[in-house]
Amino acid sequence: MKKDDIRRHVKARKTLLSEEEKLSAAESVFNLLERTADFLLSDRILMYHSLPDELSTRAFIRKWAGRKHFYLPRVNGVNLEILPYDESRLALGSFHIEEPTGSDTTAIDDMEMIVIPGVAYDRSGNRVGRGKGYYDRLLADSRARKVGVAYDFQLVDEIDSEPHDVRVDVVITENHHLIIRKR
Repeated sequence: MKKDDIRRHVKARKTLLSEEEKLSAAESVFNLLERTADFLLSDRILMYHSLPDELSTRAFIRKWAGRKHFYLPRVNGVNLEILPYDESRLALGSFHIEEPTGSDTTAIDDMEMIVIPGVAYDRSGNRVGRGKGYYDRLLADSRARKVGVAYDFQLVDEIDSEPHDVRVDVVITENHHLIIRKR
């Protein structure tokens, strides 16, 4: 399926979700994530601060912030920088997302796990993002475990991928925990 078609379909489906369904889905997904060996063994984790139409990461980050070292991305031009998460050092940034402030950036190589937002995923680990390529550029050289999180309906049969697209290693939805085999 073409990426633009997937984006339209998923966007329309998200508008049908109630607040209760959004909270329940986020709780289910992040309960599954926190029980994985990958999460339990990782200390340095790049998360994302969710937009209103994404699975909310806020409760999960607050829950684990004292026990894990979380990092968040910050938009810098066409790239993402990685900074430590500190709730007291957040400011509204690009695309109306709360981003970390400061100059203490961290290298992507320091991350053990990266939890990635996406519009959709398929069973091969292909991902549809919002179309700007921020995560593909960030993840191109990363060896960290890449975990895509999504609502069940964001898991689609097939995504047309391009050479620059970076696949995820794991996809977690409310009812699925898919470990992707490497090609």
